[in-house]
Amino acid sequence: MAWLALVLRVAIALSTQGFFQPDEYFQALEPAHHYVFGYGHLTWEWVSPAPLRSIIYPALNIPPFWLIKTLGLDARYPELLIAGPRIVHGLLAAITDIGIREITRQVLNGAFVPTAYFVSLTSLFHSLSLSRSMSNSLETSLTTAALSYYPWNNARSMQVQLTRMRMCIVFAALACAIRPTNAIIWVYMFGLLFLRLGLRLSQGSILIRDCCIIGASTILAVFVLDSAFYSRPTLSLLNFLQVNASPVSLFYGSSPWHYYLSQALPILCSTSLPFVLHGMHLAMKNDEKKLKTILGCILWTLTVFSFVGHKEWRFLHPLLPMLHIFASRSLVELYHRSVKAEVKVSREKRKNTIAKTFSLPIRTRDLCLLLTAIPASIYVVFFHCVGQIKVMSYLRSLPPESLTSVGFLTPCHSTPWQAYLHRPELAAPGRMWALGCEPPLGLQHPSDYKDQTDIFFEAPLEYIRTHFPSRVDTSYPPSAFASSVPNVTFVETLEVVEQSSRSWDLGWRHEWPQYIVMFGALLQEPGVLELFRNQGYEEAWKGGFEWEGEGQRRGAVRVWKHIR
Repeated sequence: MAWLALVLRVAIALSTQGFFQPDEYFQALEPAHHYVFGYGHLTWEWVSPAPLRSIIYPALNIPPFWLIKTLGLDARYPELLIAGPRIVHGLLAAITDIGIREITRQVLNGAFVPTAYFVSLTSLFHSLSLSRSMSNSLETSLTTAALSYYPWNNARSMQVQLTRMRMCIVFAALACAIRPTNAIIWVYMFGLLFLRLGLRLSQGSILIRDCCIIGASTILAVFVLDSAFYSRPTLSLLNFLQVNASPVSLFYGSSPWHYYLSQALPILCSTSLPFVLHGMHLAMKNDEKKLKTILGCILWTLTVFSFVGHKEWRFLHPLLPMLHIFASRSLVELYHRSVKAEVKVSREKRKNTIAKTFSLPIRTRDLCLLLTAIPASIYVVFFHCVGQIKVMSYLRSLPPESLTSVGFLTPCHSTPWQAYLHRPELAAPGRMWALGCEPPLGLQHPSDYKDQTDIFFEAPLEYIRTHFPSRVDTSYPPSAFASSVPNVTFVETLEVVEQSSRSWDLGWRHEWPQYIVMFGALLQEPGVLELFRNQGYEEAWKGGFEWEGEGQRRGAVRVWKHIR
């Protein structure tokens, strides 16, 4: 049945029409596109003095990009540059569904496997996120693979245990290389395993030895790859942890301590949440040691993550397969209780009842509840925030001679970039630009810091009047200083501003572009619509739904073109 997961995840990956997180593009596809084709936007994490990002994850997109370039297909069929990486990430996503079958078989037994597989395949959050090119998605697959090799069974022979343990450590090390915070899970799981093996000193020492050897080899491999990519000695894993433990991470938002309990878990589990909670109750009530180990890991990870100010749903994605195992424990239990209660139902009628649930040990009413996630999955795959993706298709469809410059007056990173557009003629500085949102790097007191996006949306009309020319130059020249480059000079400039004026307007200068991309909300700002029309711009394209989005991302995506 592994083929079902492979087909479903690749199909979802290829069918996804909408926008979810900027990291899908700017931390995965853009660096790979830049490496293969020589152009693409690199965010501050890649160009800062101490780079935070490792090339190891974006490198997965290099082979399809390279193959398409080598075959000379990128100019004629640029859509292949979108489809190629999507197929790769769809195949990797299927590891989660396949892995949960093996974990369920070891932690529970074979009778629970179809149910756990079904819950995983129909998961709303998996449909939204698992097949996307985000590091959390691959982290989820690698974590699930590692847990499928975790030595759950004490009855196995010593040699089998060691082999499985080493495979587990390899996948865990890869998960930590992709997302260093994944180590939080393995501190618990390997710590518990060491305590379990502690009475057998030789096995405990072997576990420590293998963790050290495999872990050190992984760190060394990442160091070599990153140093080659950045052309200087770089340990991105350390830089990542240092910055995420600093106030810089709070620049992207902070949430209350209960965020993961009150928001993230219900969103991740969606319709399976009641069964997840009931499964946890059963594990504690019946003292099921393997399930209690998983529950302890979930609670430990939630607790540690809750102390970090910046929180996102996707940070808990690696825990979702574990949560699905609890859901399957509950669903099968409830099914068997129902069957036992139907003492007055004939054997033939009972068979018909089971057939209605596709031979899955799930009650019909529970199946109906789970399946309500399907319409929501269809929405998030085909209709959610589609304007932010389709706008790049529209721009890509324009002839090169009709697309000389583009400006994005949107909140930063609201759309994909060159990995979806693939226009080398717009790669020159200032030909295609967007508002920036570089964090307060190097500041001692960053609380009042404002990035370019903040300054623009505080007073859009005033920003346009002071940072744009009074008239449109119909040759549409490139903008000299459309946004900041977060290099050493940028950090030094912020430090000077902090000690002097504390005016975070760094004097950006824009030229009027041929095309302006924006959300409809900007046109509702006082005077903006009139100013655009007076400058000779008219709406040329609109995509998405006006009612979706929040804040400055409301009102659908608009493209305005200079006509006269």
